[in-house]
Amino acid sequence: MHMGHLVPFLFTKWLQDTFDVPLVIQMTDDEKFYFKDLTIEQLEKMTIENIKDIIAMGFNKDKTFIFNNFNYVGTMYKTIARIEKATTASQVRGCFGFKGEDNVGKWMFPAIQAAPSFSVCFPHLFPNPKKNVYCLIPQAIDQDPYFRLTRDIAPRLGFLKPALIHSKFFPGLSGSAGKMSSSVGAAVFLTDTEKQIKTKINAAFSGGGKDKEEHLLMGGLNEVDVPIQWLSFFMDDDDEFARIQHEYAAGRMMSGEVKKILIAIIAKIVKGHQDARKEVSQAVIDEFMAIRPLKYEGNKKAKEVAAAAKPAKAE
Repeated sequence: MHMGHLVPFLFTKWLQDTFDVPLVIQMTDDEKFYFKDLTIEQLEKMTIENIKDIIAMGFNKDKTFIFNNFNYVGTMYKTIARIEKATTASQVRGCFGFKGEDNVGKWMFPAIQAAPSFSVCFPHLFPNPKKNVYCLIPQAIDQDPYFRLTRDIAPRLGFLKPALIHSKFFPGLSGSAGKMSSSVGAAVFLTDTEKQIKTKINAAFSGGGKDKEEHLLMGGLNEVDVPIQWLSFFMDDDDEFARIQHEYAAGRMMSGEVKKILIAIIAKIVKGHQDARKEVSQAVIDEFMAIRPLKYEGNKKAKEVAAAAKPAKAE
């Protein structure tokens, strides 16, 4: 996993901590089987490694259920079948552009991706199958087609539409358009050493002048400078970030200074993640993936607001 993968998970953790709500994380090992040239055995190992990375981000075990499709699909299958029956091949082709020569797994996978949007798929968490529970899905923007389709068919199945929060693309170090890729040099991985992080960020695309004289005269371009964009994701101090942007745009702060600040922040995040990951044993993974009730109370303030909004009963 790389820093781009980290962004939606960090936001999801904030939601869990802030609102004290249950979290379900779907590991789409079957998707990789349909779309990539990998064996099931390879994917099983990759899934475990990805789960370790996710747990290392600090999710609360008592409020988090992690499952992989290969093992949990049986519980969801009735819902998946209903979604498949309600979805036409034309809809799937319109969303994803699949062709006749694509394997059947690609065509049916959107139904599997959609199913966990509905609480009926988790009877151990929501035992009343007749009571819909709202679902909020934080996601990278490239996952949007799946859940647009899900929202379209949900009312026809008697389910609530899932709500979506999109994370914009996290730029690659090369400054190319679109999201960060796993290309060597274009990404900082969660396994990188501090030296590797420093080397990669120092080589990142800059919006500064071609030399010091031009930079002092013209200033830097915040909107294209990759280190500035990365700071917008990972610098907690908004006032300090605003100061850096102002000084950089005015030419009073050099590209090297911005990169030095970013290196310190990213190195600290990656080191913290690596230390936390070392503590994730198979026993810890089993606890997160165990089918059991979760412990949560919900946001108390939200409950107070909802209660206050109810009309008073007539005397």
